[in-house]
Amino acid sequence: MREVIEKLEERRRIARLGGGEKRIEAQHARGKLTARERIELLLDEGSFEEYDMFVEHDCHEFGMEDQKIPGDGVVTGWGTVNGRAIYIFAKDFTVFGGSLSKAHAQKINKVQDMALRNGLPIIGILDAGGARIQEGVDALGGYAEVFQRNTLASGVIPQITMIMGPCAGGDVYSPALTDFVFMVRNSSYMFVTGPDVVKTVTNE
Repeated sequence: MREVIEKLEERRRIARLGGGEKRIEAQHARGKLTARERIELLLDEGSFEEYDMFVEHDCHEFGMEDQKIPGDGVVTGWGTVNGRAIYIFAKDFTVFGGSLSKAHAQKINKVQDMALRNGLPIIGILDAGGARIQEGVDALGGYAEVFQRNTLASGVIPQITMIMGPCAGGDVYSPALTDFVFMVRNSSYMFVTGPDVVKTVTNE
C-alpha cells in the first residue's frame, strides 16, 4: 500500500510542475506567477480541491502523442474566498502556452457545469494563447462548449475573469461573455486578431 501511495505522490509532484522547472523559471522571469501560485494567493489557505490533475490530451497529430503533460494546461477545482465557496480554473502558460485542447476544454466545462448546478460563482484566471492549433477543429469545438456555458450562466451566477498575461482568440471571446473582467496593468493584453486577417476577411 505504501508503494502505491508513493507512486501517487510522485505523479502529483510531476503534475504540479506543469511544463517543468525551466518554464516556471521563465514565467517568474517575466514577473508572472504560475497558475497554481495564483490560485494559492487568491483562495483561503488550504481550501483548494483540485479536479482532473492527471488529464492529458489525446491528440496524435504533429507529434503531439509524444508531448503529454498531466493537467494539459489548465488547473481546475473549487475552494473558498473569505469563506465563500467558488469554482475556479487557471490557465497554465508553462504548458503549451496555456492553449486550449479538447481535454483542456472539458476540464473547464466540468467546473462551469458544477458552478451553475450549485449556484456558485466561477473565476477564470487567463494567461494563454487561444486554441491549440495542433488540434484544429477539436480545439475550436472546445471553445464553443465554453462559450455556450458562459451564455447559459449569464445572469444566473457571477462569472469573473482575470487576464494575467497575453490572451488571444477564445481566451478573449470567453471573458467578453463574463460579468467582470480584471486585467493586470502593463502585462496583460487581449488580442482578437491581426490587421492582415481583418483585411482578408473583409476583402478591403
